Amino acid sequence: MIAVLKKEINSFFASPIGYLVIGLFLVINGLFLWVFKGEYNILDSGFASLEPFFMLAPWIFLFLIPAITMKSFSEEIRQGTLELLLTKPLTTIQLVLGKYFGALLLVVLALIPTLLYVVAIWNLGNPEGNLDGGVIIGSYFGLLFLGACYTAIGIFASILSPNQIVSFILAIFLCFIAYFAFEALAILNLFSSGAFGIEELGIHAHYESISRGVIDTRDIIYFLSFITFFLALTNLSLINKKLI
Repeated sequence: MIAVLKKEINSFFASPIGYLVIGLFLVINGLFLWVFKGEYNILDSGFASLEPFFMLAPWIFLFLIPAITMKSFSEEIRQGTLELLLTKPLTTIQLVLGKYFGALLLVVLALIPTLLYVVAIWNLGNPEGNLDGGVIIGSYFGLLFLGACYTAIGIFASILSPNQIVSFILAIFLCFIAYFAFEALAILNLFSSGAFGIEELGIHAHYESISRGVIDTRDIIYFLSFITFFLALTNLSLINKKLI
């Protein structure tokens, strides 16, 4: 698994993909948070708060993470190297986890420079340092779990097609459904005033919950179960390809 992870990281940074993803994530966030006028502009809001960043980042991740994962298995299938990988002394789950953690590490590397935003908010506060550390830590945990969920979906989408563009679009669609669709259904009030708690099935509710700064075991279990489910689907798909 470690060998696959290293191969993935090397492939990201041997081409412009890794640098481009990290650069785009930082540039887009920076423009919306500090330059463009609007609801996400921190300087215009009058409050020294990182809430706009944690509202904006999930939507940027919605496009950037599928861009990272779209080639994970699609490229192997297209080039015919997947069969070669399957002959190596690796189990299918080790191959899936190697691809998964390789992509997830790139997501983590994209988040690390945003810690500069915390420093900026610390200095902008009145008095200086007037910010809720618990909320910021919880929100970063939420972003990490959200990125992990999107990555699991992206890896699954990449094994469904040898075409990277198809995998990219499918991953965006599945991520959007997982993040927003259940919340939208609850808002539409189609199920007896949300009596079934349908919004709890979506990522958004758990992301908001953990972003309040309270680490709830129910949210942790949800995220881990979600990731495990999609990685298991990917592993089953890989096993089927191995048997064909």
